[in-house]
Amino acid sequence: MSDPIFFPPMAELPLEQIVALSGGELQRGDPAFVIRKVAPLEDAGPGSLVFFDNVKYLDKLGTTQASACIVAPKHVAKVPEGIAVIVCKDPYRAWALVLAGLFPAAMKPEPFYGEKRVSERATVHPAAVIEDGAVIEPGAVIGEGAEIGAGSHIGPNAVIGCNVRVGRDCRIGANAVLQHALLGNRVILHPGVCVGQDGFGYAMGLGGHLKVPQIGRVIIQDDVEIGANTTIDRGANRDTVIGEGTKIDNQVQVGHNVVIGRHCVIVSQVGLSGSSTLADYVAIGGQAGVAGHVEVGMGAQIAAVSAVNDSVPAGGRYGGVPAKPVKQWFREVTALKKLAERGSDA
Repeated sequence: MSDPIFFPPMAELPLEQIVALSGGELQRGDPAFVIRKVAPLEDAGPGSLVFFDNVKYLDKLGTTQASACIVAPKHVAKVPEGIAVIVCKDPYRAWALVLAGLFPAAMKPEPFYGEKRVSERATVHPAAVIEDGAVIEPGAVIGEGAEIGAGSHIGPNAVIGCNVRVGRDCRIGANAVLQHALLGNRVILHPGVCVGQDGFGYAMGLGGHLKVPQIGRVIIQDDVEIGANTTIDRGANRDTVIGEGTKIDNQVQVGHNVVIGRHCVIVSQVGLSGSSTLADYVAIGGQAGVAGHVEVGMGAQIAAVSAVNDSVPAGGRYGGVPAKPVKQWFREVTALKKLAERGSDA
């Protein structure tokens, strides 16, 4: 059985066009030389393009058989002779730009069934509004009063609840569920994302736990991308908000009333408790948790597997359990290791 091809083969392009895509400068090599494929350093062969930005892979750079390499100015001398050099300030970002130009189909979820219109096997309420150019695949359900913008694509078995608004050029993956939500333009939800379900709110007492109705919404602004099986609760008495350009990984939990600023990065298995607030450009590593009603300041960074119990100032770099400034955390961890070593020597 032959191997399937999931993306169309890349176009073969001369180096000068690759340079244009990267935004860099060709410092060494023939502009007319044709690039036929992209590859990691260790697997590259003649005609391949690679990139290098991490000195951990310096040995692989020294033995690569690639024909061209995207590299930062400080690493140009490390590229072996005979390999064309494209110099970029940020090689990884340049690599992303090149791949986006070569493989546009990999930039957002593609159709599962190949529909180009509203499928006859989708269930669309007569009171829903579907703009021209929207695509709805088989099995999808569009509720009463829902609105789907032009160019948006609703995957198979996705459910768009009553009065939900999906902006233009969005991609809603298979089996995603949206309730009580307003989405901006160019939003990407990967398969299995659930948005707008109840927040976890109960008035607890000895006689039992009384459910508190959750009457807020979820607001997802333009250019947000949310990974598979992430869950975003609607607000209790105000809105849960995901700011413009924010990127959320798979299996993240966002509690009710959470406000996430613009261009944040939240890695897999992070949990954001109810009413916590992240300012713009916050980055949180995998499996970290943020307690309820905590504020994380603009540009702050939280290390993976940390527990943030108190507010973090703008620009802070915190880690550990409980999270504290990284330098303090490292000092304490080092001290504990020394104590453990002394104990083992006793």
